[in-house]
Amino acid sequence: MAERRVNVGWAEGLHARPASIFVRAATATGVPVTIAKAGGDPVNAASMLAVLGLGAQGGEEIVLASGAEGADAALDRLAKLVSEGLEELPETV
Repeated sequence: MAERRVNVGWAEGLHARPASIFVRAATATGVPVTIAKAGGDPVNAASMLAVLGLGAQGGEEIVLASGAEGADAALDRLAKLVSEGLEELPETV
């Protein structure tokens, strides 16, 4: 199981627009990914309601994980998106 621990780079946390950006990016990877607060239960990263339900705040640590083939590249891209608070999934890491 591959995993990445990152701090949320969006000042407002994973709420509304940032959550929407993240969910679209997670879905676009084509790899099943989970997201969790550090020490919390993982949820489906492609579910808007699940991501909003985390209540992840800016600067808070989250854990991205996947056991699928191609997970490392997908998690690297998602980790960059979250940690830097980007507006879209980066093409390269």
